[in-house]
Amino acid sequence: MADETQDGEQTPAPPLDSAVPPFPPLSAAAQRSHIKAETRKIPIPPHRMTPLKKDWIKIFTPLVEMLALQVRMNTYRRCVELRSSKHTDDIGALQKGSEFVKAYALGFDADDCIAILRMDDLYIDTFEIKDVKTLHGDHLSRAIGRIAGQDGKTKFTIENASRTRIVLADTKIHILGSFQNIKIARDAISSLILGSPPGKVYASLRIIGARMKQRAF
Repeated sequence: MADETQDGEQTPAPPLDSAVPPFPPLSAAAQRSHIKAETRKIPIPPHRMTPLKKDWIKIFTPLVEMLALQVRMNTYRRCVELRSSKHTDDIGALQKGSEFVKAYALGFDADDCIAILRMDDLYIDTFEIKDVKTLHGDHLSRAIGRIAGQDGKTKFTIENASRTRIVLADTKIHILGSFQNIKIARDAISSLILGSPPGKVYASLRIIGARMKQRAF
């Protein structure tokens, strides 16, 4: 835009330089130099402390080798402490590591939790039975029994058909998997909570499994 002088005359604006200055991408070492060390503390429930001590090698090995994080188990505060360092290349490594430990704290196996570190599209969905239907007493117990099945047969069937992992923690249900697979498992569990017989749920899961195989091909 031109500027006006006191006499009313307009002076032409200086031409804009069309050349864009080059901004080369920062190297990994330069990015690490600008990132401060961050710390996360993930609380561990009392009933998961003993399994954590047993599987501690499976927990800290991928955190150190894959994400280059500093890990410490604080038995006094009952938590796992994670910290990034100058050796941490990935900016989101601390977030991935905390999700990995949180998944183990919820009750998932260590081998299943490692998939969170290797894949980017895995999530954990948590809901309660009362979110689907308000049940009390024996009705609530029967609903939990329908979800688990005899010797866990129904739960394993839902896991295999939807390619997810499910943890039943009293009235809470935790599902680990992709967004689409979580929806399939949650719909099947909701049908069981509402009173559908397991045979009907098996039939719908077989249809969904056949469709997923066709899409894969």
